[in-house]
Amino acid sequence: MYKANDAKSLERYSSAVTLSDMELFIFPEILFSAVLANIMSPNLWKWRDDTWFGKMEKQNPYRRMLRLKQYIMDHFAFNLDLDTWGLTTKDTELARFSPFIDTSVLAQSNALFGYEGDKYYFDIDIRKHFGLDKYVSDVIPYWKTETVEAMEAFRYKDGYPSGAGECVSLSTLYASALFVVAGVPLDKIYMMATPLHSQNFVDLSDGVITNNRRIVTRNMWFNGSEITAKAQRALRNERVTIVANNTGWIHTVYGEASMSRPAYEAFAGKLTEFLSTDIDFPVLASFLRDRSRLQKCFQFSHSCCGKPRYIEAEKVFGYEHNSRSRASDDSRATLMHEIDEDEFYPEPLPSRILLDELEEFFKGRALSIDCECNVDQLKQRLHHTCFSVEEVVADLLKFCRTTPRLPDPATKTWVEPKPVEIDPSWSREKIIDYVESIRTTNEAADLAFMAFRDMRRAPWKPFLKAALQRCPVSIAGAGNLDLSQTAERLRTMPNESIYDGTRMAQPDEVWNYQRGDGLEKAICLINIAKARSPESTLHLEKHGSQIAVIDEKAGRFVFESVKNLDAPGEEEFAGL
Repeated sequence: MYKANDAKSLERYSSAVTLSDMELFIFPEILFSAVLANIMSPNLWKWRDDTWFGKMEKQNPYRRMLRLKQYIMDHFAFNLDLDTWGLTTKDTELARFSPFIDTSVLAQSNALFGYEGDKYYFDIDIRKHFGLDKYVSDVIPYWKTETVEAMEAFRYKDGYPSGAGECVSLSTLYASALFVVAGVPLDKIYMMATPLHSQNFVDLSDGVITNNRRIVTRNMWFNGSEITAKAQRALRNERVTIVANNTGWIHTVYGEASMSRPAYEAFAGKLTEFLSTDIDFPVLASFLRDRSRLQKCFQFSHSCCGKPRYIEAEKVFGYEHNSRSRASDDSRATLMHEIDEDEFYPEPLPSRILLDELEEFFKGRALSIDCECNVDQLKQRLHHTCFSVEEVVADLLKFCRTTPRLPDPATKTWVEPKPVEIDPSWSREKIIDYVESIRTTNEAADLAFMAFRDMRRAPWKPFLKAALQRCPVSIAGAGNLDLSQTAERLRTMPNESIYDGTRMAQPDEVWNYQRGDGLEKAICLINIAKARSPESTLHLEKHGSQIAVIDEKAGRFVFESVKNLDAPGEEEFAGL
């Protein structure tokens, strides 16, 4: 729990405000805190009133998830703009985190501090991939996890017609919306963070993975499409550094795990099963869709006017792009009818394997990828001069199984606190009361009120530390304006917060969304003034609805506030 005079506690709780990717890596407990903050948000509960979610109770869980997926697709863009929350440096952040973790371990485990994963990430030049190549190598971004209010507020920014968020924002939004809107129990939702990505595994039926705005089912995982290939990149090329759910978390680096061990081991087994499949004809055809270089070695046949016709496999797969039908399933006959007659040949094409014969071979059965005799049978069927059958079958087996690199439970000491046990049938008010009731026994619950930004229930100092030390966008945005001009600029913005009630926006949220309550604007002005003159003495005074920033040199700047909050005192700013 928060200790006012403890520097480590202050760092942890302030990190629950900014929720940057690197802070989530250092303090894995705040990952689930962000989910709880969304679950407590009135904005998320408003989704339930949208006609799009009408009659959700009559739909099965998967249909509800599809409904939710489309809503998120329609209302949120994926955002990875480096300018959104500004930049910091490796040295600055390493100095912050050195009391918590060995910095050499951090450099090997977190993408922002040097980790580049497997050869894949060296090949794509990771800094160039993220747009960091235009900065010196020490510069890294504040990729902050936005909760639902900040995600929806992107519509106020130029160039954003809708809400937006980065991958961790979308994964925490999915986890909370699955619970609030789709009625999925929390113990069915597992959050997975890799050094470069964040996604969820939902333990319903065969399983579902949420990936940015989309969802991937087990069948989709093996469909060989370009979208699925992108969804696979993290689990194929990175190790999973954090797994978290309502019982706690496990982390690759830390020796102690707070998650329920049976829950973690059940998750690991189900995820591993999700990521592997036996080989049948649809899987083989999907493999060829993904490995397009091999398509020139295969052909399909099709009966037209009572006579067999033949066509190159690459042409059939090419027609998929403008069709709802697929070459790999029962809709292939429809796809064939969509292909122009003059694309077909009356005789089999030489030096090409006929896929229809392979389909007949698989009829009524699938080959286990764990059985060597099955693999040998497949090699016999695929043996051809067009390619090396050993290499192709090895590649096919790789396609059929992704082995997730998860934290090793055998190396952990398991300390299992009381889990967060809330039910989708509960009201929002009941959930908030419950989360508040377990704050003294569950740190994620206590930190959730920091992420929720409710300054009646959370301490001011962590909020102010985040505001004055990690909000570079407002500082840069003020540019060369003097303090009086900056205050006037803030006063011209709409006097409305993106957060309801006694919840508070950070200075960079005020500046990015060009709006804020007077108390939020006042703290934004202090952030800018302190950045220019760290030794300056500033404090706040509140009289009724007026909040004033007092600067001993620049004067007095007054804003109007409707937040029913007392202004933080000088002791809260001390040392920041």
